[in-house]
Amino acid sequence: MSVAIVSGSAGLIGSEASRHFASQGLTVVGIDNDMRKEFFGDEASTRWQQQQLESELGENYVHVDGDIRDLDLIDNLYSKYGSDIALTVHAAAQPSHDWAASAPHVDFTVNANGTLNLLEATRNHAPDSVFIFTSTNKVYGDTPNRLPLHETETRWEIDSDHTYFDGIREDMSIDATLHSLFGASKVAADVLVQEYGRYFDLKSACFRGGCLTGPNHSGTQLHGFLAYLMKCAATGAHYTVFGYNGKQVRDNIHSHDLIQAFDHFFRNPRSGEVYNIGGGRFSHCSMREAVDMCQEITGRELNHSYTDENRIGDHIWYVSDLAKFEQHYPDWKLTRNVSDILNEIYQANQERWAAEAA
Repeated sequence: MSVAIVSGSAGLIGSEASRHFASQGLTVVGIDNDMRKEFFGDEASTRWQQQQLESELGENYVHVDGDIRDLDLIDNLYSKYGSDIALTVHAAAQPSHDWAASAPHVDFTVNANGTLNLLEATRNHAPDSVFIFTSTNKVYGDTPNRLPLHETETRWEIDSDHTYFDGIREDMSIDATLHSLFGASKVAADVLVQEYGRYFDLKSACFRGGCLTGPNHSGTQLHGFLAYLMKCAATGAHYTVFGYNGKQVRDNIHSHDLIQAFDHFFRNPRSGEVYNIGGGRFSHCSMREAVDMCQEITGRELNHSYTDENRIGDHIWYVSDLAKFEQHYPDWKLTRNVSDILNEIYQANQERWAAEAA
């Protein structure tokens, strides 16, 4: 038996990873205690996704209602499966830089200590396995905001002759910048994953994601840009645009495309790698452009307002340069752009959102 341990298994990335690796013949052991509900409220609960996984995957999915901060639980779990463990996909996190400021100890212990627990259990019980960490572009702090950007009618943009026009590379510094507390806790985890790869030769990688999205996302105001925007557009709920004239730019990668990247790394792993991963120039948009697309798809006007106050540490423009990963894994390709993603989110969630509103 080959086992894939997936932390945050009922979340967006965890659920996509669980389905994919179960389809590849691995037994998936999912760790998820629905802390997303604690972070963001009932609308962000992932229990519905857990129930779907248990129903769809049957005996190929084993759910552990546990906390990655619980060292004994994690160590016992890895000890139980031992050398059968082929892969860990670590997707559990406190994912909001706004929320982190309200409870720094919770944020840091989930993101940093939880990651350490999983790494140490892997080193002790499954040292030949692969460890994939869902990191974030927030490790770069607000350094991207110091790029020479100019304002257009619908977005902020960078000159075509700039070295980062095709996207931000892994060579951008993570020092001397405002990260937000969330960014700092993810930096700690990111560096730990690299260090276990380099110091202990663990086959590990940090995937520094742009906006990770897809129809399985339980989007909420503090986390889940496209999913929450489409939910508001579809249901008439109010949406607030924060700062930068609504022209801030993000690249967006569908969870399916991200898991395909994980799969390529799993099948041909390296040690201590770092990859910027997102939609790149293939799949990116500004807030204004996303609003227009949502309105066109739903056929209704978004109920929204604008405030000049931007979120602390928020990026004005962030597009990932995918060249390093594409060089290492040339058979991997993006398959869905922003328009595709929004249409899929809308089609997949209309009934569930209507039931929630009833």
